[in-house]
Amino acid sequence: MPHVHGKRMTFAPEKPFNDLPDLPPDSTFSESREIIQLTIEARTALAELKGTCRTLPNPDILLETISLQESKDSSEIENIVTTQDELFQADALSGISSSWEGSGPAKEVLRYRLSMKMGMDKMNANGLITTNLLVSIQQQLRNTEAGIRQQMGTVISNPESGTIIYTPPSGEALIRKKLAALEVFIHENKELDPVICLALIHYQFEAIHPFYDGNGRTGRILNVLYLIQRGLLEHPVLYLSRYILLHRSEYYTRLRAVTERGDWAGWVSFILTGVRETSKWTLASIIQLNKAIDEAADLSRTRMKSGYSRELIDLIFKHPYCKIGHLVDAGIAGRVTASRYLNQLEKLGILTSIQIHRDKYFINTAIMRSLDVLLPDKRD
Repeated sequence: MPHVHGKRMTFAPEKPFNDLPDLPPDSTFSESREIIQLTIEARTALAELKGTCRTLPNPDILLETISLQESKDSSEIENIVTTQDELFQADALSGISSSWEGSGPAKEVLRYRLSMKMGMDKMNANGLITTNLLVSIQQQLRNTEAGIRQQMGTVISNPESGTIIYTPPSGEALIRKKLAALEVFIHENKELDPVICLALIHYQFEAIHPFYDGNGRTGRILNVLYLIQRGLLEHPVLYLSRYILLHRSEYYTRLRAVTERGDWAGWVSFILTGVRETSKWTLASIIQLNKAIDEAADLSRTRMKSGYSRELIDLIFKHPYCKIGHLVDAGIAGRVTASRYLNQLEKLGILTSIQIHRDKYFINTAIMRSLDVLLPDKRD
C-alpha cells in the first residue's frame, strides 16, 4: 500500500482511488546516491540538447521533424500506429484542403503535433500551465468538446485478461480539486530538482486520469511544456515517448508500483534514465539530420547545373514530401523552373518522385535514410 507523509493509504484496484495523495510525497528517496547521480546526468544531457538547438542555423527545419517523431511515438503508445512514410505523406496532403481524407492513425498523429503547438502558444501567452490549458490540449487532441470526466465507471484494465488494475478518482469536483493541487505543485515547488518534479507530475497526472480519453498523450505533452516552463528546454524536442515506447511494460509496471507500494524511487529512477537517454538520442538525431542537410547542400552545390541555393535545400528538408508548389510559395522559383530544380535533385539521388492524386511529390530520401538509422525497433 502507498505511504505518504507517514500515512498509510488504502488502495484497491476496483475502487476509485479518491484518496490519491497530493504532491509532493515523502522525498527522502531523492537523497539517495543513485537518484542524485541520475539527476545530474539528466540535467547535463538536457543542457547539452538545449545548447545544441541554439546553435542550429535553421532550427525550425529539424525541430519540425523531431516533433513529428514525438507525435508518432506518443500516439503509438496508445496503439495508434502509422508508418514513417504514411506520416510524412499525411503531413504533406493535410494542407491541400479541409476535406482531406487521410488514414485515421495519421490524422491522430498530426493532431497531436497541432495540440503540442497550441499548448506551447497558450503557455507562452501567460507563462502558466493550468487545468484549462490541459483541457484545451485534450479537446484539440481528441477533436471533442468533452472535458473533465463527469460520469462514473472509468477503469483501467489489463488488455489481455480484462482484469481491473486501476480505478482513477471519480467525480468532476474531486478531479478538479486534485488538478488544482497539481497546479500548485507545478508552480510553487522549489525544493526538488525540476527533473525529479517532472517524474512526480507525470505520475500524478496519469493517476488522476482526468479525461475520458487522451490522458496519456495529454500527459506527455505536459512533460515537454513543464521542462520549457522551467527553462530546461526552449523547444519541444524531448523525445521521451520513444523511450516509453521502447520500455512500455516497465513503464506501466513502475506506475503501478507507485500506486500499490509507494515505490517513488523506482519510478523516478526510470524517468530520470529516460530523460538522460532521450536527450542523448534527440541530440544524436539533430546532429545526424543536420549532417544530412549539409551533405545534400554540398552535393547539390557541386552537381546541380543551375538553381542551387541553401533556401532550396532547407525547403526540401522542411517538406520531406515536397512538390512544385512549395518552391513557388517560398518564392524560390516559378513552376517551370521549380520543376527543373526538383528533377535535378532527383537525378542526384537526393529526392525520389511519386504521383499522389493529381500532384507529383518528391520524397527526401536523405531524411528517410537518416531516420531509419536513428530509429531502432528493439522493444521490451
